[in-house]
Amino acid sequence: MSNHASPSSPSPEPRKQEQRHMIDTTVPHSARIVNYWLGGKDYYPVDRQVGQQIIESNPQMYAIARCSRAFLIRAVTHLARGVGIRQFLDIGTGMPTANNTHEVAQAVAPECRVVYVDHDPLVLTHARALLVGSPEGATDYIDADLRDPDEILHQAARTLDFGQPVGLMLMGIIGHVTDNDEAKAIIDRLLDALPSGSYLTLCDDTNVIDGATMDAMVNHWNKVGTNPRVNRTPEELLGFFDGLDVIDPGVVSVPYWRPDPSDIGTRVEIDHFGGMGRKP
Repeated sequence: MSNHASPSSPSPEPRKQEQRHMIDTTVPHSARIVNYWLGGKDYYPVDRQVGQQIIESNPQMYAIARCSRAFLIRAVTHLARGVGIRQFLDIGTGMPTANNTHEVAQAVAPECRVVYVDHDPLVLTHARALLVGSPEGATDYIDADLRDPDEILHQAARTLDFGQPVGLMLMGIIGHVTDNDEAKAIIDRLLDALPSGSYLTLCDDTNVIDGATMDAMVNHWNKVGTNPRVNRTPEELLGFFDGLDVIDPGVVSVPYWRPDPSDIGTRVEIDHFGGMGRKP
């Protein structure tokens, strides 16, 4: 399509991973659809088509995409400036846009170390090309699936020191693990590897503001996509923080999570809730 920047080929990988590393331009991918919603150019016609279908039936997805990014910025700023976190593990990073995790963190403290995790080859290709961190810190990119936390931790240990606190970021990704018990087990495994003083930041879609529309959107996505999603209630999202000290204001619609006093305009609740918790 005319406004799509043709991706370069990903680096060669072992044969056993070859199939996963192929870019299927016929199947929509949520990270590329979000890139379309955010005004980016790194998507395929199928992503634009499905993204437009979703917007036509659920216009609030534009707001969800923007507010989720704003939540990430406020959360990373709080972790880096407010509590002194200098290491971040961002799983399901999505397509690079403005104000990525390492940019926000290293603007506060250039020595911050950030590891991104994704398993879409287009995401990884652009991440390696565009997400260049400060020389004082470190930025790395892992090709791994959220469902394989041990592999994520193994690779992340090349860059992160798991003897020091880590900010674990799960932004809009846990909805792709549709079973609650499996999702909780993955989060617990990741947190088990992190020391006291680490933080979990998590946000995802819900169905409590406009439930019928959000559920219809997920049903449509699950028919056309290859990575199914589920909407969860805020209470279910809060359950992922069991064992952590949840900081104020808790798990809330993301525009209401520690909003910047300089924000102008009336805040509106959206079906995307998030929160942050500290590991004791």
